Amino acid sequence: MNEAGILHIPDSRYCFAINENELVIRFRLAKEDRDVKVFLLYGMKYDYQTKRKEKEIFICYEDKLFVYFEVKLHLDDTRFAYIFRLEKENELYYFSEDGVTQDYDFSNAFYNFFQMPYINQADLFPCVPWMKEAVFYQIFVDRFCKGNEQKNQSYITMNWGEKPTPTNFAGGDLQGILAKLDYLSDLGINAIYLSPIFTSPSNHKYDIIDYYTIDEQFGSKKDLKQLIEVAHQKGMRVILDAVFNHCSYRSKEFMDVIRKGKESKYYSWFLIQGDFPDIKEQNYESFAACYYMPKWNTSNPEVQKHLIQIGLYWVREFDIDGWRLDVSDEVSHQFWRQFRLAIKQQKVDCVLIGENWHDAYPYLMGDQYDSIMNYAFTKACLDCFAFNRYSAQDMAEQLNHILMRNVSQVNQMNLNLLDSHDVHRIFTQVGCSKEKLLAALALMFMFPGVPCLYYGTEICMEGGYDPDSRRTFDWNMEHWDLQIMAKIKELIALKKEKIVQEGEVRIFFKGAILVIERKYNDTCLIVELNLSNQEQNLDEDISQSLIENGVRYHNVLVPYGYRISKR
Repeated sequence: MNEAGILHIPDSRYCFAINENELVIRFRLAKEDRDVKVFLLYGMKYDYQTKRKEKEIFICYEDKLFVYFEVKLHLDDTRFAYIFRLEKENELYYFSEDGVTQDYDFSNAFYNFFQMPYINQADLFPCVPWMKEAVFYQIFVDRFCKGNEQKNQSYITMNWGEKPTPTNFAGGDLQGILAKLDYLSDLGINAIYLSPIFTSPSNHKYDIIDYYTIDEQFGSKKDLKQLIEVAHQKGMRVILDAVFNHCSYRSKEFMDVIRKGKESKYYSWFLIQGDFPDIKEQNYESFAACYYMPKWNTSNPEVQKHLIQIGLYWVREFDIDGWRLDVSDEVSHQFWRQFRLAIKQQKVDCVLIGENWHDAYPYLMGDQYDSIMNYAFTKACLDCFAFNRYSAQDMAEQLNHILMRNVSQVNQMNLNLLDSHDVHRIFTQVGCSKEKLLAALALMFMFPGVPCLYYGTEICMEGGYDPDSRRTFDWNMEHWDLQIMAKIKELIALKKEKIVQEGEVRIFFKGAILVIERKYNDTCLIVELNLSNQEQNLDEDISQSLIENGVRYHNVLVPYGYRISKR
């Protein structure tokens, strides 16, 4: 047995509570040991030496190197102790805090059993309830829709429909979004994520001058309030973009430091080498290498208080439903802990979604964000549908690997996306293949988490890297492929099903077919995707085909076709 492949960590993603009486236990083995039988030996920790229960646990996930066993337990007493017994052929092993041993001294178990000492209510990591049924739509505000024709339009530097440059302004605004809420509702969208809307000199608004004002290009506080109120009436949530890693060099705080240097009360709010910030030399820390975006010192208690008050203001005064947290992995853990406590006290179901492109587990333990923009999922889809690097086996293993990074609650709330304002558009990446686009969307909507459409995906908008990915929305319906849009609406509608929102997941492959099973109560929903360039035969054993694309003769799936069915 490969002992180096064995892993279990108590009070972690391998052992976590999902409510006051339920605990999830995970156990990892090397893939070559998948035939080993694993038993959980568990009980109340104060009488574990003499009273124990035993339960065989089974493989639920499998990636390239490991298999993961998982079990969910309901506990009457949450002072919980446990070890594992492993059976390989005719040999027995035990796994405890002492590692792998051939025997185990239960009389002295209190020295080395694993434990979850107690499930405290304050330590629980609840799933934000509305996120289970959410379908997000990301809007780059300047490029979605211009609604206010009476505003000062002298700032607009491009015609609607022209390809943008990094500095173009197109004129999209909050009134334009309000005017298109019925369109979004008809599409099936029930949550909107807006790019930054606060006063800023750029079209993207990620260099904020004043966090307490709406940029006049986009409208007013009255416009935002109306947008949120009407969205709520339609059952739609609205989240804003929090840029708390950096600000504009034209903000009053940084300008004060430019004038006064170390004498400024804001000097320690930034990270400066020298008595004065020098824009030409850029002797201060910034976002990337952008001199115009100086970095906040989020280890400074005054900065923490300042930014937390901003976050609270827009929740309290405008009833926003969440914050997307820009460049969140470069902001201090301490700040996010304090920010979460403050925001959740103001509005408990206000969601916090971090922009972390990598494994963000240290931020996702229940004390900082609720979830992240799941760019690991994005990359897997690109490797599969755009770059032709992943077979069905590769894709199944990578998706399982991604799920094993986090606890179940995070997996339910992660924002799964195929593209965004920061990357190439997915339709362009897949070579404008509508079959691949639909297949990737089918996967996104059936994978655990919250699907997020980037504005225009539903009308097959193209675009390369920023700024090309930020083109204006084409509102000429004659240019739309209504059949593709209808297929996307079918997928969005499935998110209303409890089995998609909460069903247990199993991801595996059958030859060139990627299979995702979602189980809820006695129902099983099956997604089959042909990830090859050849036709593939499907199993006939289905009771109801719900949605399909590219199915011939009832059981032949064309390349990148899919079938979603129930058993």
